[in-house]
Amino acid sequence: MSLAADAVVLLVALIHVYILVLEMFLWDTPRGRKAFGLKPDFAAATKVLAANQGLYNGFLAAGLLWGLSQGAAGLAVKVFFLLCVLVAGVYGAATASRKILYIQALPAALGLLLLWLA
Repeated sequence: MSLAADAVVLLVALIHVYILVLEMFLWDTPRGRKAFGLKPDFAAATKVLAANQGLYNGFLAAGLLWGLSQGAAGLAVKVFFLLCVLVAGVYGAATASRKILYIQALPAALGLLLLWLA
């Protein structure tokens, strides 16, 4: 079960690396605008704010990867960063888009469940 838990933790980390790329580098491109449902003028006006959000998503990914690199000793690190992702996902779903619940919060919750069962 710990292999499955670590696989989900890795998936969550990779999702956040992808979000980092979208927010920091692709925000005002057709791909970034499509991912977030943005109009070109809004994307251009919020590009710096999005890059800041992307950086925070990168920190979440880094924390999860750090926890994975520690093996069994990284359990607390993985739990902490998954909880951060879960809270961010629930907040994002409540304030920005329900889609965030499925993209961020649900995988984090699954990872936490699998870590608890392992």
